This record gives sequence, C-alpha cells and structure tokens, in this order.
Amino acid sequence: MTVGCVRSIISIVGMVMALSSTSLGATEKDPPETANSSVKAGTDRKSGPARKGAAPEKGQAKRADSEAGKQKQNDKNAQGDQSAASGGKSQDVDTEHLFGFTEGSDAGEKGEQEVVVDTITRLGKRLSGPGGGHYRVLDTKLGYQFDPIDRLSIEFGAFGTFRQVRNILDLDDKSYGTFDGVSVEVKYQFLKGDKDQPLGLALELRPRFARVLPIEGNGADIFDMETVLQLDLQLVPDKLWYGSNISFEPAAGRQRGPDAPGYRSSTFLWSNALIARVGESTYLGPEVRYLRGYNGTFLNDLESEALFVGPALHHRFTEKIWLTVAYAGQVWGRDADPTLAGRALGLNQFERHNVRVKFGMEF
Repeated sequence: MTVGCVRSIISIVGMVMALSSTSLGATEKDPPETANSSVKAGTDRKSGPARKGAAPEKGQAKRADSEAGKQKQNDKNAQGDQSAASGGKSQDVDTEHLFGFTEGSDAGEKGEQEVVVDTITRLGKRLSGPGGGHYRVLDTKLGYQFDPIDRLSIEFGAFGTFRQVRNILDLDDKSYGTFDGVSVEVKYQFLKGDKDQPLGLALELRPRFARVLPIEGNGADIFDMETVLQLDLQLVPDKLWYGSNISFEPAAGRQRGPDAPGYRSSTFLWSNALIARVGESTYLGPEVRYLRGYNGTFLNDLESEALFVGPALHHRFTEKIWLTVAYAGQVWGRDADPTLAGRALGLNQFERHNVRVKFGMEF
C-alpha cells in the first residue's frame, strides 16, 4: 500500500468523523426544541378546549343577564301597577268631609261604616245694653253611619248642647247643658266624581227631632227636615276641588209650658268652597256661605240674612282617621226688624262667628 493510498484513507476517515460530530451536535440540540414544541402543543391542546368552553360561559352569562333584565322589568311593571293603583286611589279623594261646613257628595261603598263627632260652636250676638255680655252655644253630634249599598249612606245621630248667654238683646240669660234630640240622615249619590268624570252629585234628607230652640235656648219639641243638594267638582285632578250646597230647612213645633207659643221657622243656605291639596294628606281652602232666616216654615217672612267667609282645613292622619276644622266669620248681613235698621250684620237669626270641628273614624 502506498503512502498516497494511506493519505486518502486518512482523509476519508477524518471527513466521516467530522460528519458524525456534526450529526451528534444537531441531535443534542433537537430535544429542547422538541420539548418546547411539546409544551406549545400541550398549551395549544389546552387552549383549544378552553376556547370551546368560553362560548357556553358567555351564553350562560347572557342568559343570566337576560333573566335578570326580565325580572327587573317585571318588578318595574309591578311597581308601576302599584303606583297606578295608588295614584287612582289618591285621585279618588273622599269629598264627603273635605269642604268644612259644606258637605261633599261622596256616600261610600257597600259595607263601609263610620263614627263621627261633629261640634259646631256659635259665638257672638248683639248686646242688649251697656256692660259686658256673651253668647256661646256649643252643639255636638255623635253619629254612626253605614252604607247598606253602594252610593247610599244612612246616619243615626244624637245631639247635645251647651250654652252660656248673658246680656244679649231679646234673649234671657242662660247657662246649662242638655240632651238635644236625635236625627237620621239619608243620602244618595247620583253621580260619583273621578278624574274621567269630575262631577259628583248627591241629595241628602235630614229629619231631626230637637228639644231646644236653636237661638233662644228654651225647651221645646221641634221637628225639622233639612234637604241638601250636594255638588262637587274636581277642577284639577287630585289637586283642586270645588264644593257647593243648596239647603232648605223648615222647622215646626211648640215650646214647653202652659200656654207656650208655637214655633215656625225656615232657613235657606247656599255654600261654596274651594279646596286644594297642600300636602300628601292635607287640604286647605276658602269657604263662603250665604244664609237667610225666615219666620214661617216656607220662607214666609225674612228676618235676617248673612254672608260668612272663612278657611276650611281637612287632614287625614291615616286612611281611616280624619279631622276637619272650619271657621266662618260674618262679613255682611242685615236684620229685617225696622228697629234694627242700619245696624251692622244679621244677628237676629245668626251669629258673628261659627267654628266647626269634625273628627271621624272609618272601619
């Protein structure tokens, strides 16, 4: 073997060894890349299902949001229905005791009951001479009202009176209190006012047996029958009401005692009130009343006429408990008696001041 051949063989072996070393180096570097590829593949494998599961989670969230939205809307609708019901109820204000001395047309619904304490105080008349004097009469009625059918109310009342009279023209001095008879009040409402039909109209009959003359205070047996046409109008829904009464009240009887004279009188009344809501359960406004007093049961001979003006307040403590307070002062009047011509006010049949306090409880 020649030297040239040996050199060729050595060169070939060196090339083979160099190639082997290069191959081994590449093999050593491949595993980390493979591991990274495996990790990446594993990550890809995990992220794949995770992405697939994201869609259901988002769907569930949307469904939950949708259900929550529906529930919220239902709650709003329920609150709206309650508000509407409440609003309708607040607009349907009971006008019967709303106006002070003037009576509203409402008569209640079947099955309703009510207890009322109604006190009217009458103060001030013309003195009979120099020196001090006073005229104070307090008339109180305790009434029980029930409604056998819708729009019909029946009330039974018992009266008491307390009076103090001293140095008053044409009247004897008196100071006493006593039982003053009974009454029945029957009322039917022909029209009931609401926001759609604002006019209310009712007619009330009030037969009464009295034991005391209303002005003189003498003992008597008196029967009177007051007839009252009651009208009210909702001018602004749930905010402003107008009420009006036209009344005719004839009375006849006889004073007690030997040779006691008979008694005949009649009264005409026209009253008007304008009441506004000034709070959630409070109502306030002015009231004007015009009265004419006659001798005779059918408006025969005029004795006095008078115009009264004053405020009226109505407040409901609860849905079932209420209070009405009204004052009326005589601002104009006259007496038909010629001896009183030119004298201010109509004090023969009426007083200078009237105060009404009415408290009621419904059940």
